[in-house]
Amino acid sequence: MKRLPQISEAEFEVMKVVWKLAPINTNEITERLERSTSWSPKTIQTLIKRLVNKGALAYEKQGRVFVYTPLVGEREYLDQQSSSFLDRFYHGDLTAMVSSFLEEDRLSEKELQELRDLLSHSAKKGGR
Repeated sequence: MKRLPQISEAEFEVMKVVWKLAPINTNEITERLERSTSWSPKTIQTLIKRLVNKGALAYEKQGRVFVYTPLVGEREYLDQQSSSFLDRFYHGDLTAMVSSFLEEDRLSEKELQELRDLLSHSAKKGGR
């Protein structure tokens, strides 16, 4: 798996907008994030610039506006972050993580049923 850029929580909010709506211009990103955050347009533009510098976003100038597309796939990024979390907190042991949630009663009956369904479906497909 290739190493993806480190993306801060604030940068991740920008990426979620771009992943959902790409190609998208600076004004559209800014409008979306001003609705859901307390960030100023200058802050948003700084976050976009950082993502370009990190290689997470590409841009193309179209007339007077910059249009952005992701260079990092959402699924690819989420998979890497999930693996990183699992490695960091549970030494890569998925069973330990699930056990932790079960022991602390942090899963609702609905969530437990969804896990059962996922495991059953995976077993029918032959597992991994």
